Amino acid sequence: MQQDKTLMERVFHAVLYEVCAMIMLVPLAAWLMGKGMGEMGWLAFMMSCSAMLWNMVFNALFDKAEKAWGLRRTPLLRVAHALLFEGGLVFALVPLAAWWLNVSWWEAFLLDVGFFVFFLPYTYVFNLVYDLLRQRVMKRRHADRLCMNGE
Repeated sequence: MQQDKTLMERVFHAVLYEVCAMIMLVPLAAWLMGKGMGEMGWLAFMMSCSAMLWNMVFNALFDKAEKAWGLRRTPLLRVAHALLFEGGLVFALVPLAAWWLNVSWWEAFLLDVGFFVFFLPYTYVFNLVYDLLRQRVMKRRHADRLCMNGE
């Protein structure tokens, strides 16, 4: 029983994704880059806002393509989803990181590659867990509706 996601659910999904990632990533990135938590935190916030917008747009398009082409979320499709999502962010976020941290584009690219290495499995696992939990919630809501209607 797959239900379309509402705009509010897409916002919730994107915010939850970013908050969980920032909790794990900001301290690690600050330590690795030798930057302060505040400096890295603000960069992460700016990158997160960009990524949230991309998340909502990309996932809406991906869901439409999935539905139109009759695809199922197999492990291979999830890998393609994660690669396409993260690959799209590289082009937007390298200039931002270079400017904010006052580093070369090469250093910003390497930082982004590090983020990619983190986010690739994170994206896969987060969306897998989210989809499993969402499926349980939707089944529960459906069962509750049936009980309320006396069916």
